[in-house]
Amino acid sequence: MQSRTYLYDLLVSTIFTEGLDEDDLWMLGFNALWIKGADLDTLAPAFHLDLATRTPCYLSEILDHHLDDGSRWVAEVNGWIGIVPALFDDDASLLSVTQGGRQALSFSMNIHGREYFKYARDGRMIVSFEPNWPDRWFGDDPHALDHLMEGLRFQIADDDVDPVGADEGVSSTLALIGRITETDIATDWLQARHSRISDPSWHPPMP
Repeated sequence: MQSRTYLYDLLVSTIFTEGLDEDDLWMLGFNALWIKGADLDTLAPAFHLDLATRTPCYLSEILDHHLDDGSRWVAEVNGWIGIVPALFDDDASLLSVTQGGRQALSFSMNIHGREYFKYARDGRMIVSFEPNWPDRWFGDDPHALDHLMEGLRFQIADDDVDPVGADEGVSSTLALIGRITETDIATDWLQARHSRISDPSWHPPMP
């Protein structure tokens, strides 16, 4: 039986392959975007992707490549295109990319220990919430994903008999993304070989 934190643990071990601990995932930050309703040729300009540089790549390899040339990991499964790291996670950009009947899922973790999940469709924010604050659901239809929530657990009070930690909340969020995309988030995305594509506009950070 898989642990309740299985997907979080897998994400950490996939992103960090050189012995860094799980806290580094928050220190580094993480954001990913899944889009349905557009092909990669259409999306490439918005994400500054040079499709001529497309090279096979596992998610576990993308961190070093991204630091070298701004490469992003791009995966296409079941009509969805996943991008890691995403170019943006602000609401305006997310809504813009869903114009014309597209759908998009955004999941991000920042250095302040906050996580955010957003589901947008056709230029509208349908559902958004923070896994650590499950009572705060926003959007035009905050209950639109309720039918996919069975068995998922997010942060609840510390004095509960079976408290939920932040890592379990992340696992539940990743599981929810798998249910929306109708894919196996582990084998189809985190562990699968897809592509890396460089960003010609990218410049290395200053030392």
